Amino acid sequence: MTGVDDPYLWLEDITGDDALDWVRKHNEPTLAELADDRFEQMRSEALEILDTDARIPYVRRRGEYLYNFWRDAENPRGMWRRTTLASYRTEDPEWDVIIDVDDLAEADDENWVWAGAEVIEPEYTVALIELSRGGADATVVREFDMEKLEFVADGFQLPEAKSGLSWEDHDTVLVGTDFGPGSLTESGYPRIVKRWRRGQPLEDAQTLFSGDPSDVSVGGGYDRTPGFERLLITRSLDFFNRERYELRGNELIRIDVPTDANIALHREWLLIRPRTDWAVGTTIYPAGSLLAANYHEFLAGTAELSVVFEPDEHTSLEDYAWTRDHLVLVTLVDVASRVEVVTPGSWERAPIAGIPPKTNTVLVDVDEYGDEMFLDSSGFDFPSRLLWGLAGGEVTEIKSAPAFFDASDIEVTQNFVTSADGTMIPYFVVGHHGSAGPSKTLLSGYGGFENSSTPGYGGVLGRLWLSRGGTYVLANIRGGGEYGPRWHTQAMREGRHLVDEDFAAVAGDLVKRGITTVEQLGAQGGSNGGLLMGIMLTKYPELFGALVCSVPLLDMRRFHLLLAGASWVAEYGDPDNPDDWEFMSKYSPYQNISADRRYPPVLITTSTRDDRVHPGHARKMTASLEASGHPVRYYENIEGGHAGAADNAQSAFRAALIYEFLHRTLAR
Repeated sequence: MTGVDDPYLWLEDITGDDALDWVRKHNEPTLAELADDRFEQMRSEALEILDTDARIPYVRRRGEYLYNFWRDAENPRGMWRRTTLASYRTEDPEWDVIIDVDDLAEADDENWVWAGAEVIEPEYTVALIELSRGGADATVVREFDMEKLEFVADGFQLPEAKSGLSWEDHDTVLVGTDFGPGSLTESGYPRIVKRWRRGQPLEDAQTLFSGDPSDVSVGGGYDRTPGFERLLITRSLDFFNRERYELRGNELIRIDVPTDANIALHREWLLIRPRTDWAVGTTIYPAGSLLAANYHEFLAGTAELSVVFEPDEHTSLEDYAWTRDHLVLVTLVDVASRVEVVTPGSWERAPIAGIPPKTNTVLVDVDEYGDEMFLDSSGFDFPSRLLWGLAGGEVTEIKSAPAFFDASDIEVTQNFVTSADGTMIPYFVVGHHGSAGPSKTLLSGYGGFENSSTPGYGGVLGRLWLSRGGTYVLANIRGGGEYGPRWHTQAMREGRHLVDEDFAAVAGDLVKRGITTVEQLGAQGGSNGGLLMGIMLTKYPELFGALVCSVPLLDMRRFHLLLAGASWVAEYGDPDNPDDWEFMSKYSPYQNISADRRYPPVLITTSTRDDRVHPGHARKMTASLEASGHPVRYYENIEGGHAGAADNAQSAFRAALIYEFLHRTLAR
């Protein structure tokens, strides 16, 4: 269906009376069916986990303090607070509350959701606070005095928009926002970067750079590291390609790396991670490698590139971050993490001592002005442990999360299955020792934007699913980044079918191995993973007993016209290009609903306040499925943004709804 012949186009009117009336009429029967005693018990258990004070309060260092954002039963909207390292290492840290969002929301009579803080470095004297209405991506910005602990009455302020800000100095910020007609890209993000001085009307701010309307976004940033100050401009041509510049006075200097490469600047060093093979002279640096050069020599064209990391068939670079004097690398070896510290100059790598074996370890925070680092280590059956240390030394455990479910009989295995084109696809099975025969199984996957799906502890998943006899499976399908950029790039655009074939192959293998049956196999995905669920529903319905499709893309004919959709054309293709629509039309779920095929039970969820993936996708898919004779459970949260929930209570409610649906439909 195109916009011209789409009978449900009216459901794209996000807050229209008719559309919201439709939402209410669809929410009511879903809640009437699923909100029973077991649902209420699971909701209570999930909320207990999300609200418990026994959780690890993850922190970020800013100067002498460690900062944390915390939600619990008494503070459902949350509070931004800080403490010292010495206090943090005790069992009961003393926290100073900087901003209580519940109090602020009440005082302002607004539905505020915390969206973050941009604190000036290295002084940490002022901050730009971002607040979202109901969890949307668009935010309101207010300046906050970190010494007086109050908002600055006549400080920098921005009305609701998808803005980007960076401190240049105490009295100057770099800003991209909605300056009026023509100032946003077709994706709805800033197209112009300006220098805005304190006390100056926003309309008088100096324009530094303008992109094209077809760009995804334009942003400015300022590196305030003493001795290495520089103003940087990023022009995002599409989701994966960017031009970078340094602005010196009025001179715009191009940082001449491939547009698809990721870069990081730290003091005198430039790091480059190409997403495709990069030929420099006679040397070819493979996609997914990490290269280093002296920044000023690179700009002058005289730099030598040093190889910091090079991928192989089993190993990819997952993450990296600078401390003051070291580089920390996280790599994946067949989706198992390995953490190393690198010495700049020699670029020698050494493993970090003190990390528990057979756990997945991720970077939580590193101090660019010191060598402190925080790491989190967990597994499917192993609660989080927060590790602390100095780069170059050993890390030690300083915080631990409690077990939220009994994992004594949990068994984790990794299997591989051959996809349709012969590629081996890994997946993890989290099951129970000595289970007799197949069991109800939940399969999860994402498969897009080079986002890796890695093992980790899920308290709510464990309590609501595993503890009730379920098996959980995580599929590491293409489209993600588990094996580096190539794992993703081969599944973009016309290669999108590989994502679906991989997921279908895992589903089939679970039945073949006797882990589950078709009737007992459910699958769940959100956002891009919601698109995957829509494709499973319309192309592979015979493989599943139930599907959960959350905040999804589903109408690929119009996705680029809705909210931030235009920014994902590089991932999926351009439906206005006939050649692209030729391959997109074959999988777009909304255009491939059949009245003649039998579909498994499906629960579709979204959020009215999702200003990233338009709720119209979920609404129209539900309406069209119903018109074709397929029953659908539908739930739309009025708040929540793209996360689908604005606070712990909403998250618990949504989790209970999903697991109640799965327990009911897969209990056969």
